[in-house]
Amino acid sequence: MSAPDTNVEKQARRHKGSFWGLAIALFVAAIVAFYFLGWTNVPDEEQAAPATVVPATD
Repeated sequence: MSAPDTNVEKQARRHKGSFWGLAIALFVAAIVAFYFLGWTNVPDEEQAAPATVVPATD
């Protein structure tokens, strides 16, 4: 059962810091996610191709 005399405005004031903390944490998590999703391992055009070694035949 819930309390019969809940004061939503008072509860919102008491939890303001928690709400801000959650909002900041979600914002930072979104920034980190976009950073890692945008990070690709595609080689640049100026990057030299890796050297290939051909085995010697006898």
